Amino acid sequence: MRNRHIVIGGSGFIGRHVCRTLIEHGHSVEIVSRTLIAPSIEGSKFSQLDLSTATVEEIIHVIDESETIHHYAWSTVPHTAEKDPVGDLYQNVGSTLKLLEAAKRLGGKRIVFASSGGTVYGKLNSIPAGEDHRLNPINAYGISKVTCENYLNLFRNEYGLDIRIARISNPYGPGQNALRGQGVIATFIYNALFNREIEIFGDGTIVRDFIHIHDVAAALFKLSTVEFEGSDLPRTYNIGGGEKRSINSIVESISRCVVGPFAVKRSEGRAFDVPISVLDITNAQKYLSWKPLIFLDQGIQWMVEDIELNRDNSFGMIRR
Repeated sequence: MRNRHIVIGGSGFIGRHVCRTLIEHGHSVEIVSRTLIAPSIEGSKFSQLDLSTATVEEIIHVIDESETIHHYAWSTVPHTAEKDPVGDLYQNVGSTLKLLEAAKRLGGKRIVFASSGGTVYGKLNSIPAGEDHRLNPINAYGISKVTCENYLNLFRNEYGLDIRIARISNPYGPGQNALRGQGVIATFIYNALFNREIEIFGDGTIVRDFIHIHDVAAALFKLSTVEFEGSDLPRTYNIGGGEKRSINSIVESISRCVVGPFAVKRSEGRAFDVPISVLDITNAQKYLSWKPLIFLDQGIQWMVEDIELNRDNSFGMIRR
């Protein structure tokens, strides 16, 4: 069934890929971005709105005609949230609350939220972590994501909003801005190809669950379109790649794809880095009929090829 989707943060890394996937499946898509300088996607509409400065009434005006609202706008990454937790709180949690208030007033809205499977659980008691693992984030980024999840579920329970939450592990792939530090893999590849040092914090043994953005978009498409009405199925899902890899092994994979040597700098470990983060994706496989399809080494090879073809791109955006 064709649906009207508003994608807030639709010009960002995750948002662009979800928009394209929705359009490919025949859905109506409106991209909402805080900047007018945003990549256009054929078949979509566009509205400018900055959630952090918009009023609830302005948000209502933009989302009124939509049936499904995707909330992917987030102004920080873990290290920037750690530097400015007050700004992270106001910009991200405050914006989410205004969106929820607008959706509550309109009623009947479905909201898909991109949470962080890599930070909300904190130090894992069991590996891989299922959705029922305790939420105990050890950094500001994870705390903000958990706070937003709690508010989303509050508005679901009290006001009947159709809330769907995706706890995404560590996405990588075309469209990441390596110069912003948006992803370990993108940043490492960009630095290796442009003769910059690859910086590893700690001894490189921390383990992550990486997932290609095409697999993320497929999961979010499934989550946004599946019908839960009248069922007790889960509304929160882990979205991960199914492979656990150390940072050292990522560097080894990149070295096999890059022609020529590159420098590696090892710096002191960071307290806000979770030692190991691996997600149990059984529920997403069972209830969303989804599974990751792109293996990590193949995804890394594609990214190296992409950036080599776009060496004149001064923004460090890896495309495909």
